[in-house]
Amino acid sequence: MAPCPSVDPDGWSAGFEAFAARLDRRFPRVESRQRMRRFLRGMMSDLQRVNCWTLAQRMGEDRPGPMQHFLSKAVWDDDGLRSDLRDYVTETLGHPEGVLVIDETGDLKKGTATIGVQRQYTGTAGRIENSQVAVYLTYASPIGHALIDNALYMPRSWMDDPARREAAGAPEDLAFATKPALAQRMIEKTVDAGVQARWVTGDEVYGANPALRAALARRGIGSVLAVAKSDIVTTKAGPKKAIDLAVTLPDNAWNRISAGQGAKGERLYDWAIIGVTDGDLPGHCYLMIRRSIGDGAYAFYRAQSPTSVPLRTLVRVAGIRWSVEDDFQSCKELAALDEHQVRRWTPWHRWTMIAMLAYAFLAVTTARARKIEPAEGLIPLTVNEVRHLFVEVAMPRPSVTKAFLLAWSWWRRHRQLLAKHCHYHRQAVKLQLN
Repeated sequence: MAPCPSVDPDGWSAGFEAFAARLDRRFPRVESRQRMRRFLRGMMSDLQRVNCWTLAQRMGEDRPGPMQHFLSKAVWDDDGLRSDLRDYVTETLGHPEGVLVIDETGDLKKGTATIGVQRQYTGTAGRIENSQVAVYLTYASPIGHALIDNALYMPRSWMDDPARREAAGAPEDLAFATKPALAQRMIEKTVDAGVQARWVTGDEVYGANPALRAALARRGIGSVLAVAKSDIVTTKAGPKKAIDLAVTLPDNAWNRISAGQGAKGERLYDWAIIGVTDGDLPGHCYLMIRRSIGDGAYAFYRAQSPTSVPLRTLVRVAGIRWSVEDDFQSCKELAALDEHQVRRWTPWHRWTMIAMLAYAFLAVTTARARKIEPAEGLIPLTVNEVRHLFVEVAMPRPSVTKAFLLAWSWWRRHRQLLAKHCHYHRQAVKLQLN
């Protein structure tokens, strides 16, 4: 097998330490700084299941209590860490043609006590399920992409129940916000921080919201946001449904353009564009229509740009929207984004923050390695391959003795017995009350 000397997993250890060191100022205690390093390494490890129990054992600790305390009660500068995440990603991946991609993802949950959980639609399951939904922001550019912010969606059922919110540790001053409103806050905070982002893109949840479209236009940010086929747009001929416009377009209105490379090659579609007005929005507004070459299925986008841009530019932005799906999949698979077993507000935010930080390290390391590795005869390095090499080479497993393994077995079985007794006790109390 031919060697690949330009790939340096050992050097990534120094990169990880530099990355972790820039986070140290967010923790007043040395113990918390060291635990953050253990948490980050553990989230990127090869554990089949990731929780405080398995993380503690993987990191050579004798109990999970300190890991649990770190998530729930340790002193952090949480907002500062969010800024560090954003800055770390955009320092390497920043580009004048950067795109902010907004989307939500859900985690299926049992019961009703976990913060934000109710029966609601989640794309993870493709149907209404008992779930927890959060809105995420990805930064994408020709250099790479990674998650840079998130916000937990709190349904009205939670906002109308102060006792339930208090039990889950939600802030007292928390107010209800729709998913587009959460997205707008994250986008504005990112832009105010000076991030290079010329465009915003997202799915129908965000494209159907006039307030979000107007906020982006006021700031001079272009947008390409999906809308439903029933969306009403205003043309020179008056209000029309998007689908009604699509089916009447002549053949010469369509242009075959790639929306970017996919796993099986170029993602080619037929595209058409129609000038529209969108209230009193400034700049240039369009309805952009995508038609599948295979089955003729349509997809629709509202696009707005401060200046006139070619159709290919808008298509490129629409195609970048799928980078957030890659980030969801990779961050869940490689950094345990969805494996949190916590119920309260603060632990949820901290777990997902650590997962995004761990994934950001992998994404940035991948982008940097691609700059120096000759890819002749190879596919470019992927975040999956970087994580594999980092775990195997730069993150050796602590030495494990037989006594250590048996002690953990005893601890798990003991805690499971206590949980069983508590469950039976609660059931007995319910029966007595009934």
